[in-house]
Amino acid sequence: MNENRKRLVGRVVSDKMQKTVVVAVERIRRHPRYGKVVKEIKKYYVHDAEGACRMGDLVRIVESRPLSRLKRWAVEEIVERADFVGTVQG
Repeated sequence: MNENRKRLVGRVVSDKMQKTVVVAVERIRRHPRYGKVVKEIKKYYVHDAEGACRMGDLVRIVESRPLSRLKRWAVEEIVERADFVGTVQG
């Protein structure tokens, strides 16, 4: 793939769609005025052609051409597999 594309690492939070997963990317930054450390979480709709990703997996995503109304990212690789199966009800 092109080397100029943005790459992010995040956790899969939903795999209920076909060929699409939702990835939450967490960023930690310092507030410009008050100096407090703030955690920001943004969700991305990501193309997963093989359907290999499962909930909880840590994945690297890469920028791609628009694939649908919301999908602009694709799964590049699965960095770490989740060690649990299913979701926790609470």
